[in-house]
Amino acid sequence: MSDWEQRLLSLEKLDRSSPELWPEPIPGVTEYAARNALSSSSVPKNIESLQSQFTEDDYKLLNYYSTLSKESLIQELKKLHDQAYKLGLEEAKEMTRGRFLNILSTRKK
Repeated sequence: MSDWEQRLLSLEKLDRSSPELWPEPIPGVTEYAARNALSSSSVPKNIESLQSQFTEDDYKLLNYYSTLSKESLIQELKKLHDQAYKLGLEEAKEMTRGRFLNILSTRKK
């Protein structure tokens, strides 16, 4: 590492355990995600069990993608990326709506 890289290096440790320093962007989301997270037991351990979950449409889609040229595959990936981006924007809008409607707040007894 050069001298100027050495000067840029920060050894500061950030403590992210404090909710006052690092508040949740949307209250309740972390708890909701923890309750509804996929367990490791739901993920298949071998390829055979994964293949048994594929439908005929999945195989058709795999076959379609395997026949595409490099350029066509890149175009398809860009389309998928754009769709994912639009879905992300839509999700952000709905999460904001949920925050304003106080849907995800935790109820205290």
